[in-house]
Amino acid sequence: MFKLLRYLSIFLITACLLFACNTSALTQLKRPPLKIPSGYFVGEYPGIIAQEKGFFKAQGVDVELIRKRYIQLEQANFNAGKYDGVISSLGSFMILSATNPDIQGVMVVDESTGADAVVAQSQIKTVADLKGKKLGANLGGFSEVFVTEMLKTANLTSDDVNLVKLEASEIPKRLKNNAIQAGHSWEPHLSEAITLGGHILFTSKQTPGLISDMIVFRGKTIRDRPEDIRAFVRGWLQATTYWKANVQEGNAIISKVLKIPINTISLEGVNLTDLGENQKFFQFSNPHSIYKTAKIYADFFIRSGNVTRIPELKSLFNSSFLNSPS
Repeated sequence: MFKLLRYLSIFLITACLLFACNTSALTQLKRPPLKIPSGYFVGEYPGIIAQEKGFFKAQGVDVELIRKRYIQLEQANFNAGKYDGVISSLGSFMILSATNPDIQGVMVVDESTGADAVVAQSQIKTVADLKGKKLGANLGGFSEVFVTEMLKTANLTSDDVNLVKLEASEIPKRLKNNAIQAGHSWEPHLSEAITLGGHILFTSKQTPGLISDMIVFRGKTIRDRPEDIRAFVRGWLQATTYWKANVQEGNAIISKVLKIPINTISLEGVNLTDLGENQKFFQFSNPHSIYKTAKIYADFFIRSGNVTRIPELKSLFNSSFLNSPS
């Protein structure tokens, strides 16, 4: 009888342990998905591939990509706590951090290596020719920083030109009717401007590291779900590698999900950053370090009055999620 009771006790203890393990596993599986708004820019497309190919799930995280066309509105919603993360240009991230310092950039998803350009009328041959001319840009953000850096190459400042606030889509028409003589834009608007007689004057290939997009997470999510963020980063980087090696298949996946023509999807002028490139971006010694570029934006936004304070730059970036690639 004693032996029977002993075996029964061992059985019950084992059963309880198994139940506890299963409960823990179920709790793990029931974690809510990481919610991230995603727009229609090529740098955001690896997320679609990671979702469709099952890379996020294979890495152990559930992700909900919320398709949005008005990413600036969604950045405001992110700031209000509606989402766990957001894909943001470095410039927009700096502005967000001024009002919400409890956010961190964890990975650079892409770098503009020619996709952003200043297109000009035929008589404007060099950047120096812009002196006294009207230059269109989306003022107050990375667009203004880009054209300001361009002007520096000819020893000019924004005081030497007449800056006109315009969206990228407005540049071709304004060039044609001579409302401006040059403007910052990107595809498909660049091709339209060239068709109308404009030419490329300056591109982001000449400002390495200046224009990039990051994945930014809320501090609470970073503290509560670090392993999920690590898995998200692994899944995203896996998708980046896959797309580069399988361009046509990747394009087909994106075309199907977004319901856009496959011939409108191109990586030209955009570098999807891999793990090694990310690790270099987060090194202080790198001349194109994310910290040094962030300082350019911070100084600009302070001078222009867009923000009154920028948090300590070192606290805005968290490279720890790049340390475990597998």
